[in-house]
Amino acid sequence: MGNNDEVLVPALTFVATANAISYCNAIPHFVDCAERTLGVDAAKLRGYLNHHTTQQAGQCVNRSSGRVIRALVPMHTFGHPVDLDGVLAVAQDFNLALVEDAAESLGSYYHGRHTGTFGLLGTLSFNGNKTITTGGGGAILTNDAGFARHARHLTTTAKVPHAWDYLHDEIGYNYRMPNLNAAVGCAQLEQLPALLAAKRELFQRYHAAFAPVVGVSLMAEPEQCQSNYWLQTLVLDAAHAPQRDAILQATNAAGFQTRPAWKLLHQLAPFKDCPTMNLDGAQSLAQRLINIPSSPGLVPVTK
Repeated sequence: MGNNDEVLVPALTFVATANAISYCNAIPHFVDCAERTLGVDAAKLRGYLNHHTTQQAGQCVNRSSGRVIRALVPMHTFGHPVDLDGVLAVAQDFNLALVEDAAESLGSYYHGRHTGTFGLLGTLSFNGNKTITTGGGGAILTNDAGFARHARHLTTTAKVPHAWDYLHDEIGYNYRMPNLNAAVGCAQLEQLPALLAAKRELFQRYHAAFAPVVGVSLMAEPEQCQSNYWLQTLVLDAAHAPQRDAILQATNAAGFQTRPAWKLLHQLAPFKDCPTMNLDGAQSLAQRLINIPSSPGLVPVTK
């Protein structure tokens, strides 16, 4: 990825997804999301690219900006797998690298295969609010041995191995996880099956509780997928969208921490001038999503 390349990214995602693109001097290009997965709407994206891009020398070029669209970064929202068959087909047909933002989906599977393992690489987050934590940081998933070696090299300040000399052959970063944090992560991994089971049990309890409530549904895993249910999410019907803020205010006042989804990224000051496709789906979802208490500690954890 080079300077001023564009990278397709969902408008409905945490700001870190777009920040990572900006760190590389590339430009986020915001795309719409599907209600069934909360992730990239592959069918709508295909239609958009057919009308707004051209293929030049094996590269996808934005007709409006003249810039190369280099990659597609789907995000598995709240742990629910995106339509990976759809986004993989788009990436292949339009010569795009696929990079999965799997920060929220440790323990989630698409058609029996773990998220984050479908594209060139995937990323996991071990931040304090994730299913397991090392206190911060994350991990890269890839089956490309050469890419893995290069990534490891960059995370150790791009230092060339030598008995005593300090040689650095490119700009690198001090992104290594400290051993103490890694030890915490290893211990957390041992608890992962029980944590995932507790989150699924919590979903079942919420599902039963909200089933009789008119105008709202609980976000469930897409077909042939297994979600980690990182965040439990209510989806208001369109007719009840105007009540979202009143629900947030009432629940928080009663001591129940509820939150809306993130503000759409194209609405944030750093990204207001970035290219966007029609975002009707993402805009509708952003007005209707409510995250409710999701800790596995809300149900007994069995070992």
